[in-house]
Amino acid sequence: MPELPEVETMRRGILSIVGRQIAHAERAACKRRPIAIRPRIDLFRRRVEGKTVTAIERAGKRVVIWLSAIAGKSADTNQLPGTQAIVIEPRMTGLVLLGNPPTQEHLRFRLRFRKTGAATNGRHTHDANEVLFWDRRGLGTVSLLSADEFAAKYGGESKTLGPDALRLSVSELKNRLHSSRRAIKVALLDQRAIAGIGNLYASEILNVAGIHPAARCHRLGREQWNRLHAAIPLVLEEAIRFEGSTLSDGTYRNALNESGGYQNYHRVYDRAGQTCPTCGRGTVRRIVQAQRSTFFCPHCQRR
Repeated sequence: MPELPEVETMRRGILSIVGRQIAHAERAACKRRPIAIRPRIDLFRRRVEGKTVTAIERAGKRVVIWLSAIAGKSADTNQLPGTQAIVIEPRMTGLVLLGNPPTQEHLRFRLRFRKTGAATNGRHTHDANEVLFWDRRGLGTVSLLSADEFAAKYGGESKTLGPDALRLSVSELKNRLHSSRRAIKVALLDQRAIAGIGNLYASEILNVAGIHPAARCHRLGREQWNRLHAAIPLVLEEAIRFEGSTLSDGTYRNALNESGGYQNYHRVYDRAGQTCPTCGRGTVRRIVQAQRSTFFCPHCQRR
């Protein structure tokens, strides 16, 4: 499942579309179960065609494409006034791509741009004339929201998302979780408390912090909270540098349909039976928490 590093890599990978004008939006022909696109595609199309991409942001584990208003165009039933956001939620197997999808049969949604020549996204030059949403399992969603709708759903103290894991202060981290009686690994996955951390990186973060994944939040001390707070950006930014983790199923790919590299640097995730690289003494174990696999070192993550 794409987590914060993978979604942030997707976000950075499509930055070349900023300044491009949308020519067309369409639901791709797909024989698989259709994904949720809101509003329905004919309304969606009418509301975005002619708009210019002004920014690419991330809301937790969602890619957000911000669009400008059209100067001089009056609002009507087919045109939302003002700024809008296309929110793409990859869920389990979704990918946001600059063309070249892994397969055609799982292509779900396409944004085409007016041709203005090749664009660059940092490392690569690419003809960024379209952005695709590809989803093997079809659990992802694409939504068009007004600025007010976006703010109500994802901004500030919304019920949907807590503060972003990369912008979290130690006091926010502690205040949001310290009174919970849940295991810390389970609590870190609660997107309403902290946005962006998923199952894979929760295991990695707790290993770096030296905290047992089954330790109860309300029993953690100040030093443990400090170590946890330091480990969160360390692990997430390291994973972003390597463009995310492509696991054995090969599902995750970056915006140019290339594998990530962080799977080669995992400390504990999917390393059961191997020596823990953090301490060099313990053997990584696997347990199940909230129906998800957790990996940890019983030597350096003592309960």
